[in-house]
Amino acid sequence: MKGKLVLEDGSVFEGSLLGGAPTVGEVVFNTGMT
Repeated sequence: MKGKLVLEDGSVFEGSLLGGAPTVGEVVFNTGMT
């Protein structure tokens, strides 16, 4: 099954899904130094 990762800046990365059933979710990265 094919999938897409769409970033806030409009970047789209396509690939193949691995693992369980299809889902919709959100990934958050914080690269700030504190």
